[in-house]
Amino acid sequence: MSLAAMTAPAPVRSRRFSSFGRSRWFGALLILVVLVVAGFAGYASSERYGMRLLREDAGHRLDLLATAIDAEVARVTHIPGILALNADVLELLRRKQADNSLQQEVVNHYLERLSAQHVDSLAVFVMDVRGRVVASSDWILTDNLLGADFSHRSYFQAAIGGAPYRQYAVDGVRDEPGYFFAQPIRDERQDWKIVGVAVLKASIRGVERQWLTNDAPALIADGNGVILLSAPPEWRYATLRPLPGEQVSELVRQQFEGRKLGTMSLDIDVEAAESGIVVTFADRPAASLGPMSRGRDYLVMSRNLSGAAWHLLVLSSVRPVRSQALAHGALAAAASATLILWLLYLRQRRRVLQARLNAQAALEAANRELEDKVAARTADLTRTVEALEAEVSERMRTEQTLLAAQEELVQAGKLAVLGQLATGITHELNQPLGAVRTLAGNAVEFMHRGDAETAERNLRIVCDLADQMGGIIRPLKTFARKSPAMPSRVDVAQAVGSALFLLDQSLRQAGVVVDNRCVVGEHFSWCDQNRLQQVLINLIGNAADAMNDRSERRIEIAAEERSAGGIVLSVSDTGCGLPEAVLDRLFEPFFTTKAAGEGLGLGLAISRDIVRSFGGDLFAENREGGGARFVIVLPAEAAAAGQEEEEGKS
Repeated sequence: MSLAAMTAPAPVRSRRFSSFGRSRWFGALLILVVLVVAGFAGYASSERYGMRLLREDAGHRLDLLATAIDAEVARVTHIPGILALNADVLELLRRKQADNSLQQEVVNHYLERLSAQHVDSLAVFVMDVRGRVVASSDWILTDNLLGADFSHRSYFQAAIGGAPYRQYAVDGVRDEPGYFFAQPIRDERQDWKIVGVAVLKASIRGVERQWLTNDAPALIADGNGVILLSAPPEWRYATLRPLPGEQVSELVRQQFEGRKLGTMSLDIDVEAAESGIVVTFADRPAASLGPMSRGRDYLVMSRNLSGAAWHLLVLSSVRPVRSQALAHGALAAAASATLILWLLYLRQRRRVLQARLNAQAALEAANRELEDKVAARTADLTRTVEALEAEVSERMRTEQTLLAAQEELVQAGKLAVLGQLATGITHELNQPLGAVRTLAGNAVEFMHRGDAETAERNLRIVCDLADQMGGIIRPLKTFARKSPAMPSRVDVAQAVGSALFLLDQSLRQAGVVVDNRCVVGEHFSWCDQNRLQQVLINLIGNAADAMNDRSERRIEIAAEERSAGGIVLSVSDTGCGLPEAVLDRLFEPFFTTKAAGEGLGLGLAISRDIVRSFGGDLFAENREGGGARFVIVLPAEAAAAGQEEEEGKS
């Protein structure tokens, strides 16, 4: 079969996988489109319903506000008519200016009483035909309206022309806004000729305080589109639409003396707002609504107030409607997703059931095959387990043999050391033995002479010399004894002293000076004293051999406590030190730097094994200034004893 024929099915499989991937992407895209359409439809329908409810609520608010404002205005509209019928007022207007001071005082008191009966009345005054105030309820105040000229005001011009008039304006005396009600005064004696104008200046701030709030913004604008009352108050004297400069100047002169108009425009179409429009506020108007409302959209609805030529506008935030619409859209998308997931679940469930049936059939076939294989493998495993058990038994015997061999090596090392120390020990024993021989012969002679006292003295000296020789031999017997390791509380300084005693003669012959800084009773460790002594003898002997060709031969032995716990015992020499290559292999068995026939290379390896059996360690390093240092790390007495006690309990 050719290579082309072998690779022919691959493109078919690749196209199959590619087609499967495209179908999955198409299905995911279709589901996404369905969810988006469902969410958008839910959002749109919820928004339409919410806006309809919002318009209905705004209409109810408009009805309530319009009724309240009409009631506030109607309470004081009859007062100018009462003034036009008062005889004292007519008498004041009939007289000439020179002889009306007394009559003016009478009318002032009357107007003061009339104004006091209406708490929302700022002032009640009477003007002559020239537009000058001849009587006023605020006559007692220093900034009263007496003598003020309001002939240029629209309410005076309309009233002097014979028509009642209402106007929101700011007077130039107190610089105080108010709602002016003007009524012509006619004299029946002069054939109902107009002889003056009666005016009531009322405050409608109560409407602003009671009905216009920042929680539900609303405003009142006059026929020119100037906002008279508003919540928020920063919109007062703004305009619904931008006004020409000439019109603004004329309004300021006639109606809003001292006020700035047109500095801010809300850009609201009053006529369109009658059916409700959505306005987005930005910049200064939005800043007046507060930081939480900046940039929001508001539904604005307006209504004309009868009898006042005013426009009442209420603003309703669209944000709750859109938030609810967004929630409904998300809910619609979630419901659609749930339905799709349920359909996919049913489809997948059918697939899983079919796959489970197929798998069950395959499993039954596999079980039959597996049972046959298990029977064959069980026999193989049985044979393997038997072979492993035999191997484990063999390894345990080998381990016991190795342990025994290690003990033999330790004992051989002891005997080798004793062999090296034999000459020095012989020298130490020769002198006491010669003295014993001489003193014993003398004692026999003195006994023959009958001098028992001198013979007794000689025999006592012989006993002392025997004890001295026993003191020399006893450490050798302890050191040479073959015994298992028995950890106990060991004074490190005593172990060092015993090792130095055994090596004393050889160190003297080699001219080695020993600086032993270990103090008896200062440092205690948990180990086997006999084996620690063997390690020290090995290290001290190696240090002495390393200084054979050196002029200064000094060994320093010191012990101290570790910060991490335990005892550090160091043996330092002034030899040539240890090269890097030697440091890496120093504790390998059968590695030695001595000449052939002088060592087997097992001393350091055995010493490290001994120290590690205590739970410590042995390592070497070069000391500063030359020479080598061997460091023995021993476990502290308390920690090691506690660990041994826990092991005994377990």
